[in-house]
Amino acid sequence: MSSPQLQANWVGRYADWLIRYRWLVAIGALLLAFVAASGARFLGFNNDYRAFFSEANPQLQAYEKIQRTYTKNDNILFAVVAKDGNAFSSDALAAVEEMTEKSWLLPFALRVDSITNFQHTIAEEDDLLVQDLVENASGLDAATLASIKATAIADPTLKERLVNSDGSVTGINITFQLPQKSMTETPEAAAAAQALMEEIEAKYDVEIYATGIILLSNAFFEASQSDMSTLVPLMYLVIIVVVFLLVRSVSATFAALLVIVFSMAAGMGLAGFLGIKLTPPSASAPTIIMTLAVADSIHILVSLFAAMRRGLSKHAAIRESLQLNMGPVFLTSITTAIGFLSMNFSDAPPFHDLGNITAMGVMVAFFLSVTLLPALMAILPVKSRASESKIGRSMDVLGDFVIRRQRPILLSGVIVSLALLAMIPRNEINDDFVGYFDESVEFRTDSDYINENLSGIYQLIYSLESGSANGVSNPEFLAKLEHFTEWMETQPGVRHVNTIGDTFKRLNKNLHGDDPSYYKLPEGQELAAQYLLLYELSLPYGLDLNNQLNVAKSSTQIVVTLDNLKSQELKAVADAGSVWLEKNVGLTAYGVGPAIMFANIAERNMEGMLVGTLVALILISALIGIALRSVKLGVLSLIPNLLPAGLAFGLWGALVGEVNVAVTMVTGMALGIVVDDTVHFLSKYLRQRRAGENVEDGLRYAFSSVGVAIVVTSVILIAGFMVLAQSSFGMNSSMALLTAICILMALFADFLLLPILLMKLDAKAYDPAIPTIENKEQNYATQPL
Repeated sequence: MSSPQLQANWVGRYADWLIRYRWLVAIGALLLAFVAASGARFLGFNNDYRAFFSEANPQLQAYEKIQRTYTKNDNILFAVVAKDGNAFSSDALAAVEEMTEKSWLLPFALRVDSITNFQHTIAEEDDLLVQDLVENASGLDAATLASIKATAIADPTLKERLVNSDGSVTGINITFQLPQKSMTETPEAAAAAQALMEEIEAKYDVEIYATGIILLSNAFFEASQSDMSTLVPLMYLVIIVVVFLLVRSVSATFAALLVIVFSMAAGMGLAGFLGIKLTPPSASAPTIIMTLAVADSIHILVSLFAAMRRGLSKHAAIRESLQLNMGPVFLTSITTAIGFLSMNFSDAPPFHDLGNITAMGVMVAFFLSVTLLPALMAILPVKSRASESKIGRSMDVLGDFVIRRQRPILLSGVIVSLALLAMIPRNEINDDFVGYFDESVEFRTDSDYINENLSGIYQLIYSLESGSANGVSNPEFLAKLEHFTEWMETQPGVRHVNTIGDTFKRLNKNLHGDDPSYYKLPEGQELAAQYLLLYELSLPYGLDLNNQLNVAKSSTQIVVTLDNLKSQELKAVADAGSVWLEKNVGLTAYGVGPAIMFANIAERNMEGMLVGTLVALILISALIGIALRSVKLGVLSLIPNLLPAGLAFGLWGALVGEVNVAVTMVTGMALGIVVDDTVHFLSKYLRQRRAGENVEDGLRYAFSSVGVAIVVTSVILIAGFMVLAQSSFGMNSSMALLTAICILMALFADFLLLPILLMKLDAKAYDPAIPTIENKEQNYATQPL
């Protein structure tokens, strides 16, 4: 028996077995899906922003080293805004004073800094007095309040950090030390902070805004929750409406919906069994799985109803649909899974999780599409429409149009493609962790307000080594520190530089009778060390110097506060600082912090995804070539599969021009998705070509037999990703929007470019003995059960 007959026999026997034991197949498939879905109980949310960085990420490693050396920088920054515009009124300062005291009680709070507990130093004869700048704010008179305001605005430690230049907004910075033993730590701290804000706003005539690393992490968590609660139900609605409008069958819509629901549930359940913790990118997996799962069902249902319209019985139509689609659906599922698995080359672990969860969901969808779906269709009552849809008739018209007008279509396509491809260089890498959230998110609006009215929210941290214990008191080292501080303050985008040098200068002035001329660095190391010891012994509990000095006092950290800069600008400032230190004072240090970590992630990710996309490309092209039994068509298929991503990035460059880490994922992911239509189109085309038909007839058959399914699946895919594009989380929305554009471009490529390429390059006749991925020799659809 020939190879095609063997293949036909296998699919035919499987179809007969499935129809005969349809109840057992349906129940068995559902039980397996339930078992897989049960792993969802192990799912949790990783709400730490560090989850976006691999353990090998050099910026994360450098940041963690500084975190271990000094007080942690995980914080919440409150901005207290007096409604009368004066943050130094008795009422506003009373609000700050009470909020400062209660902030110490927030879960995991380690340190609280504000203008009220700022350790103000003054000289009293030979003594150094260290005390809170504000005490009993509600009882202070106007002269005292004015003095406090003048002191706060003049102090370089506070200005543009905890108070703005005109004294209308002041800040409270809480530093946290999370044990990192529970996933509830960040939400717990954020919820307590929110409750404190509401309490103070209700008691005083102030408004409070909040930002910081703790709230950034919590915003990731809330974005995940929001997407799962809003986008998934919306996607259900889209799928139900589109599938029903296509098949006009309640039974078929119900069966397809079950496949989609259990594909999603099983994919997430398997992720739970694997111990994956959800983040905003991976939390979008349910929406993507639902979008992709419906494609398999559509191809099978479209072929089934087409066969029934030709007069076949329901069971015979099921058998024929499986014969036509088993191979293509399996191939498209494998290639889609490969595309998503290529995301494991990303430098950001959440995208590994997204790729792996989606790949598992896609393979579950294939399994359910060839078991549960046909079994349910065999069980449930099904009627087909008597006539072909308008879309079906339009496919015939489109096929004839492409064949007749191939030259102008090709010329127009080349011109448009070159124009869009030329726009790709306009894309600029820019990752902005505040910009990940749209303006409907409170964290985004509060961060923007604080950036504009109080202080920058991005920080660069440099750790400078003196080379010896207590070396930070060395006048030579302090001079280097001052030179770097003065230079850094002149750099574009720098709002504030927090350095221990300001403390030394203030102490030197205090211990010289508060003479302003002594506001400079101490001249001797021993004197400077004595100043520092005296000051440190006077500090209250919780306000030690570990936020600026290490335990041995051999190194100090400089915290540079920046405006909301673009990634390239931020990296330029950080690199310039390192170069200046090396060149001018002989110190080696690198600017670290969450902002610079996010600024580098897209570039690092792009390098990994270039390799991942190449691997996916090789595997997918090899699979297509093997399945189609044609190396030439396998290679040819790459053109309509690769071109859409290039066109999409070109259009993105023309309209948006900014690429974040999520957008760099699109090429590999989209490659796995858009190849589906090409595979289905080529499989139907080759069916006729290997039956002896010429190129034009093969194309007409492809348009008529699979054109409707390609249009509908593309519409559903675009709709699904457009639903995800409504996410308030910028990584997800950008990735989804660009993927939807890729799918749209792929639809034009498969309907316009691919047929013309086949007419130009595939004129040679085929040997009918060469097998394809479908059944060719026997029509089992007409055999009785």
